[in-house]
Amino acid sequence: MTDQVDAMGPLSGGAIMADTVSTEKERLAMLVSIVIPCYNSERSIRRVVELTQETFEGLDGYECEFVLVNDCSPDNTYQSIQSLARDYPYVKGINLMRNFGQHNALMCAMNYATGDLILGMDDDLQTHPSQIPAILHKMEEGYDIVYGIYASSTNKATKNFTSWLNKVSAQVLLGRPKDLETSNFWVIRRAIRDQVVTYTNYNPYIQALFGRMTSNIGNVVIEHHKREEGTSNYTLGKLVRLWLSYFNYTVLPLRLASTIGVVTAGLGFLFGLITLVRKLLNPNIVAGWASLICIMLFFFGLILLVLGIIGEYLGDIVLSINSTPQYVVRETVNVDEEA
Repeated sequence: MTDQVDAMGPLSGGAIMADTVSTEKERLAMLVSIVIPCYNSERSIRRVVELTQETFEGLDGYECEFVLVNDCSPDNTYQSIQSLARDYPYVKGINLMRNFGQHNALMCAMNYATGDLILGMDDDLQTHPSQIPAILHKMEEGYDIVYGIYASSTNKATKNFTSWLNKVSAQVLLGRPKDLETSNFWVIRRAIRDQVVTYTNYNPYIQALFGRMTSNIGNVVIEHHKREEGTSNYTLGKLVRLWLSYFNYTVLPLRLASTIGVVTAGLGFLFGLITLVRKLLNPNIVAGWASLICIMLFFFGLILLVLGIIGEYLGDIVLSINSTPQYVVRETVNVDEEA
């Protein structure tokens, strides 16, 4: 009996050690929450999830969960999310009551994310799962945030122009370094997420909020893939509203308007003196009606521009005071607790 026990002892101990090592590896694996706002993606979201999962299976030290937010899509996107949640327990689904917009949906997703890292992707495979290892490996260098930037874009000229405009606006209005680029493909540490979700104003701009939290931000060049299904959901109106959200994070437009007002008032006073002196020196000079109208139109336009800028700020203040919600959840799937 003793011999049998001794003979079995090493084998049993080896099995226990193997189980312990396996458990230790699972414990040390870093959880990455994939947050994806979904709109008109009933035919693409399953492929996004399954390709991403395949990518993580080839990554040592990482495991993933998905937080999919249906932004009140008119198609069967939420039904596709529910199907994924039934097939994969690590897929969380959230259905919003109305269309709140991409950045509000991202805020919702981050509230439900539990990972050590949070990775943002699109639902159309342009931010392709095959590029995730490059972003995560760059993150291992110690950055708080890493953006995947594209060597060449597959977007149309209009989208590329608005992206360029957003980049320039961020540099001017938010003071973003010129050598730093942003995109919809990013990864952040949980500490950044914990601070971002404390922002409860209605009109969030994710990249601006990230820039407020840290300057330890990196870029890595990745491939930009073509959209496999449908077309961009960003209309010109939505792009303009997104650009106007910069006003939530800077007072520079107001300062610029004040500076322009001071300069133009000074010029008006100077031209008035010049006109008065010329009239005194030469009483026969006829006042120019056309030039007067041009000056009036210029200054009236300037006044309306300044009033518009002030109106944007006042509108954001009113929405904040009225506690306009970032999002309202209708239902969830595979979510244990409400965020």
